[in-house]
Amino acid sequence: MKFQAMLAACAMLAGAAGLSAQTLPPPQNVLQLQASGTVEVQQDLLTMNLTTARDGADPAQVQAQLKSALESALAEARKTAQAGQLDVRTGNFALYPRHGRDGKINGWTGSAELVLEGRDFPRITQAAGRIQTLTLGGIGFGLSREQRAKVETDAQTIAIERFKAKAGELAKGFGFAGYTLREVAVNASEPGFMPRPRMMTMEAKAASDSAVPVEPGKSTVVVTVSGSVQLR
Repeated sequence: MKFQAMLAACAMLAGAAGLSAQTLPPPQNVLQLQASGTVEVQQDLLTMNLTTARDGADPAQVQAQLKSALESALAEARKTAQAGQLDVRTGNFALYPRHGRDGKINGWTGSAELVLEGRDFPRITQAAGRIQTLTLGGIGFGLSREQRAKVETDAQTIAIERFKAKAGELAKGFGFAGYTLREVAVNASEPGFMPRPRMMTMEAKAASDSAVPVEPGKSTVVVTVSGSVQLR
């Protein structure tokens, strides 16, 4: 009997909780809105991709040739490397078989890549011009972490001020004295951040140590503040 009484009590409590949840009044005088802040800034990050390809019947020989070309390029690039100004890293290194019409392997093809990236454009382009074992495969521009963080802060400030002003104007327009913030979300995006590759042919780079000419563009950083306010 005690067990049955406990079950009955639990059922009554569950029913009361369900009834209470069903009878909660819906939110009233809640306004959904969003505002954005946009800042355009000069791109300060340069990425240069240097590549080379080799082909031959012996995979070990092709790999050795790629390794030698990459090591030589690395040694030259490291001479003027400096953190943040000219960072050097290896990219793709691939070796794969080449098949004939009969489906059998008749040779091997490989490629290697070196990436030069940083904020010191002259240092990067001059280093690329001195490298003779790789050729220019692509150029891209973007924003450094420091620049992007600063611009996002500026755009966020603009977005927040616009959100507050918009909330106040709408509250007044609906006949309320003001508002209180219920919830808010902040999102940042940078449509112009992805590098725009400029592909060049293998012969595009002259066999000299002259710097490769480059010209950056601009990136647009957008911060959006969205949420809801309680009109009062």
